[in-house]
Amino acid sequence: MDAAPTAPRAAAFFDLDKTIIAKSSTLAFSRPFYRGGLINRRAVLKSAYAQFVYLIGGADHDQMERLRASISAMCAGWDVQQVKDIVAETLHELIDPIVYDEAVSLIEGHHAAGRDVVIVSSSGAEVVEPIGELLGADRVIATRMVVQDGRYTGEIDFYSYGEGKAEAVREVAAMVGYHLPESFAYSDSITDLPMLATVGHPVAVNPDRALRKEAAARGWPVLTFSRSIALRERSSPLAMAGGPALAAAAAGAATAGLVWMAARRRGRSRLAVPPRRSGAAGRTESKDARQPLLRGTGLS
Repeated sequence: MDAAPTAPRAAAFFDLDKTIIAKSSTLAFSRPFYRGGLINRRAVLKSAYAQFVYLIGGADHDQMERLRASISAMCAGWDVQQVKDIVAETLHELIDPIVYDEAVSLIEGHHAAGRDVVIVSSSGAEVVEPIGELLGADRVIATRMVVQDGRYTGEIDFYSYGEGKAEAVREVAAMVGYHLPESFAYSDSITDLPMLATVGHPVAVNPDRALRKEAAARGWPVLTFSRSIALRERSSPLAMAGGPALAAAAAGAATAGLVWMAARRRGRSRLAVPPRRSGAAGRTESKDARQPLLRGTGLS
């Protein structure tokens, strides 16, 4: 008998800020960076204001460009290892409590369905990599800064934003073998419209006004995530992997090499793949438990 045809390999691509976590991942670390001597008090206050504006109305293209320029100028000269150390030390304190419970359930649902989970964020790799490890993501696409002699130059090597996100998704799909028509994408922002339009199953999560309007016009599902809960408080595979094990994983994420790197100046792309989790941990949640959240996303 002929072998049964293999189903196309699919993935779920998740924006990070206001899709998986309730705040901006970059701005969340402003106080630890201040305590570490990387930024001054004025920068902390500006970050707090930017976080407020972002939470209230989302960030449009102009705001994202201003934020990019500000962060690029600010981080020039920073020691890369110090940034990684600060993120590793404060990851649970800052990120664990602001993860959306619904997003974690959705991630678990995709893994249970055999799909890889890829986080696609405009935040820097040194911030996004440990968060991806914390959440059990299979890959991460993030902004990368130019580094010389262990310090940031202030220049951007790859900006994971807008069409750049969509291009990165297509390149990763081609490298790994993801079938994009069978894949999913989730975001809250109209700036991620190119990424959402790249897959066969786009979903708007906590959408800003422009994305909500676009989703309605295109007939895309809309989800609302509102329950922020510490991972260690969840009765889930991700929570059971917590404690010291998660702390160690987060600390090692900076060198784990799970981020797709687009080195535009060198005219080539690189992909580093983290080791997959062993066994069936992280994929045991029942379909019935996920049914209310997954309805309308093609996962139910």
